[in-house]
Amino acid sequence: MQSRLPSGGLAGLSAGVVFGAMMQMMTAPTPQGGQMPMMAMVAMVVGSSSLIVGWIYHLFNSVVIGAIFGWLIGDRAVSVGSGLGWGVMYGIGWWILGAQILMPVALGMSPFASMMMPSMRMVAMGSLIGHMIYGLILGGLFAVFSARLPRPVVR
Repeated sequence: MQSRLPSGGLAGLSAGVVFGAMMQMMTAPTPQGGQMPMMAMVAMVVGSSSLIVGWIYHLFNSVVIGAIFGWLIGDRAVSVGSGLGWGVMYGIGWWILGAQILMPVALGMSPFASMMMPSMRMVAMGSLIGHMIYGLILGGLFAVFSARLPRPVVR
């Protein structure tokens, strides 16, 4: 199991860079009617508005979430195909847990706030697509990175 953690962390970091680049290009509406970069919104979770802080926090989470993938699902993601399948499901799960529950609560909103606010629904759908892409990259790369690790015998 311990060798699946670094493979998951590295795959998560790689996927996080791609997802972060997508978020860097996205904006979200502000209550005042303006627009805010998504990475600045990510930084707000830790009490900052800095894009650099947003990136650091996002990449830290990407590594941790990737390592958790390796720990929980690593023995099932034995090929690139199965890694992609498990990865996309994992990405959807983190969209629900992270983007729809934990992040809104951390920002003082109710869970699923982005789905209940018409002005945020497109942002929520972009986030879902981003999380799915993160999961695809995570799962596919995890399978490649861990291809030489010993696998348990399934009977």
